Amino acid sequence: MALDRIDRQILSLLQDDGRMTNVDLAERVGLTAPPCLRRVRALEEMGAIHGYHAELDAATLGFPITVFAMVSLKSQAEHDLAAFEHYVAAIPEVRECHMLNGEIDFILKIVATDLKGFQDILTTHLTPAPNVASVKTSLTIRTAKAVSGIPVSDP
Repeated sequence: MALDRIDRQILSLLQDDGRMTNVDLAERVGLTAPPCLRRVRALEEMGAIHGYHAELDAATLGFPITVFAMVSLKSQAEHDLAAFEHYVAAIPEVRECHMLNGEIDFILKIVATDLKGFQDILTTHLTPAPNVASVKTSLTIRTAKAVSGIPVSDP
């Protein structure tokens, strides 16, 4: 399905404010409510919209520590990669897991309540995990930019 200007406007607006009512959304894109809702449903069905989420503040909710862990595996066979992905999916503090091309196999974004909490995650979950060869970590000092979503522009 090709996205037109109105579809892109809808995506951009919903990405900025997923709680916007359909009536407000329709008004902002120049449609009436029924066709706007049909477009939103079509965008959901085609997979352009995966869901609607609240953006939470980690520090306010007791997770002021963010660490990036670079993980190298002993084997990069597909079943070993999938097993690692499945393993880290069960660790709640691992918020993101990306497979990389190059020397490092995965980069993980991990949140923790404090440094001891992160150390516990590292020593009880990551370093002893099956097939893990090494884990290198970097503690974030500050975040200069954290934008969720993707840039949505007119075609």
